[in-house]
Amino acid sequence: MSRERALADGIKEVAAELRLVDVVDYIAFLRLERFGNLADIVTSSAELYLKPGVLRFADGGEVRLKWGEVPVIILALEFRHAGVTAHLHLELGATTAAVDIIHVSFDERPATPDEEVVFLMNAIADAHLKVAS
Repeated sequence: MSRERALADGIKEVAAELRLVDVVDYIAFLRLERFGNLADIVTSSAELYLKPGVLRFADGGEVRLKWGEVPVIILALEFRHAGVTAHLHLELGATTAAVDIIHVSFDERPATPDEEVVFLMNAIADAHLKVAS
């Protein structure tokens, strides 16, 4: 499994929550650089599924919008948990989402790329809120 796939699977519920916000709001907030509003949206969406502070808005993004096409919102995010920090772009379309990892760092560097994926997957799993039994 790739790092992008692992992270995309780990935040898919958050992406679904983020898609509940009207696309016009994202366009306005990004064009007007209302990053505080976007940070609040990301935080409130993430807190339903992830431990506090794990996923945050990283003060950037863009809009892909052309006449006759479905808009795509790109949010710069940071995932930070259990010694793993990933800077990523989350692309949100009407029915799709994609993750593009910009940079990943580890407090303790894994020996191989496969170990990097395992470290990332373990951090993602631990970052999720546990459902009470």
